[in-house]
Amino acid sequence: MKMILFRKFRVLILMVFLIACSMHIMIDLLPKLERRSNSACSCPHRPSEEPQNWGKHRPRSGPDSAWPNNKHTLRILQDFSNEPSSNLSSHSLEKITATGDRTETLKRLEHFAQNSEGKKPFIGDANASKNVPVKGSRLSALYEHPLYRRPLPSLTDEDTLFNVNTDIRFDPKAAENPEWHAEAKDAGEYAQNGELTADSYPNWLRFHIGINRYELYSRHNPVIDAMLKDLVTQRITSVAMKSGGTQLKLIMTFQNYGQALFKPMKQTREQETPPDFFYFSDFERHNAEIAAYHLDRILDFRRVPPVAGRLVNMTKEIRDVTRDKKLWRTFFISPANNVCFYGECSYYCSTEHALCGKPDQIEGSLAAFLPDLALAKRKTWRNPWRRSYHKRKKAEWEVDPDYCEEVKQTPPYDSGTRLLDIMDMTIFDFLMGNMDRHHYETFEKFGNETFIIHLDNGRGFGKHSHDEVSILVPLSQCCRVKKSTHLRLQLLAKEEFKLSHLMEESLLQDRLAPILIRPHLEAMDRRLRLVLQVLSDCVEKDGYSNVVEDDLAEPETHRTAAAASVGVGRAPSGGRGAETAGGAAAAAPAGASAAVPPPGPPATHRR
Repeated sequence: MKMILFRKFRVLILMVFLIACSMHIMIDLLPKLERRSNSACSCPHRPSEEPQNWGKHRPRSGPDSAWPNNKHTLRILQDFSNEPSSNLSSHSLEKITATGDRTETLKRLEHFAQNSEGKKPFIGDANASKNVPVKGSRLSALYEHPLYRRPLPSLTDEDTLFNVNTDIRFDPKAAENPEWHAEAKDAGEYAQNGELTADSYPNWLRFHIGINRYELYSRHNPVIDAMLKDLVTQRITSVAMKSGGTQLKLIMTFQNYGQALFKPMKQTREQETPPDFFYFSDFERHNAEIAAYHLDRILDFRRVPPVAGRLVNMTKEIRDVTRDKKLWRTFFISPANNVCFYGECSYYCSTEHALCGKPDQIEGSLAAFLPDLALAKRKTWRNPWRRSYHKRKKAEWEVDPDYCEEVKQTPPYDSGTRLLDIMDMTIFDFLMGNMDRHHYETFEKFGNETFIIHLDNGRGFGKHSHDEVSILVPLSQCCRVKKSTHLRLQLLAKEEFKLSHLMEESLLQDRLAPILIRPHLEAMDRRLRLVLQVLSDCVEKDGYSNVVEDDLAEPETHRTAAAASVGVGRAPSGGRGAETAGGAAAAAPAGASAAVPPPGPPATHRR
């Protein structure tokens, strides 16, 4: 009898254990099931109600019953990459919330405190010139420097992203945009058949047409400044959430059918990243996206799509124009009577991390979209020096000092300019303090012989009081750099072309200026000297010709003038002396008759 009771008791204990396990499994799956059911149109309002009726009803300040307010477990960033699928077309905006593409890294949102009323001049406006004096402009002088006026190689059809035939005309009626028709008629740009020429295309389309194997845009292309103004002034006609990721990002479509990725302001410019924060849980900064574009242009990389700051009316320019009901239903009025919303994302989208205006104005960055993937496919590459995104584990490059030798033997880094482009990206990230470069992209049409695109720069400019030297590990391990990059860095270290002064002048053109506080500008000068010191140490160790790859393709006289204007000296033959440029060490080979070494082999990587 006791044995039977004992067995029944064991069965009872087992059943209780199984029930407990089942309950835990159901609790874990419940948010996913709710979210899946929500995608079948579970809305807090009736389908017949339009989003414009939101103003008649004050929503609850907390999340509604259809929105799961749980915190998902932090995922390691191996599951995140800046996939090309993030760049969706205007025809797929209504499907954005249903897609599951992987996006940027872990971010933390804070309540927004907007102090500016947005009375600064627009980009490209005539009154903007009062902030940037034309006479004595360091930026204008920089862009007139021989290093910034080198011509590109002759472009063939294989070197351009799109081949625009002069016989092709764009019919505005086909795009259902009568405004293009009216604008072209006023400008007298019609052909006899009533169609538009390529010069009459909207600025975003002209930007796309100008992309080639060597650059996203040319150095002195007026279309870029015009497109920056469009990002600030064009009427927003549609807004949708960019699905996936740990923070809220919006895709905005404009009146001229251009599109941009909007990252709202989450903290003030004075807030510095706390020292105990891991890089993968750092804040995403809208002003970092803006500053990264200007820094990329000053470095003459031109690999960041144009970005501009904009003050957005959350009511008229987001809530009233969105057809994304999942976004619309997250709007609410805060106790301070400010308009707020939090959107939908995997981690930091809740009332605790809501984005609030003052009362409904919020600033953010608008990054121009690259061409639609249906027209120009892009390939995503894993950065060889990506971090482990783990609190305790280290990546291979952090423990293996000879890691670069393995990379050099791995395609596509074993030939072409790809490894040198990685060094450019390393310098770019170090100047910003960006530790979050886990992937990069290239245009598929150009294969491996093309530049890499510097996307997702929001983790930059977080700390001005700390220089993260681990970002420079690729440069110190490989000891390779392009000659053009090396000369420009030396130029930007000179007092007359000081990087911080150039950045300050360039950023004054943005609608939300000032973009960076003074400590961040000064930090870039300090970091530039560190980069040049690393290169100087490499030259001292391996010799100039083994470190600096000659990629200058102009005639010898132009190369000599460019190098001489930077102040590059020559050491005696076989020597390893180093000359300085603007207080930064920079070694160069010997010979007084030519300031650059004789042309070497193509820009490949020596093993």
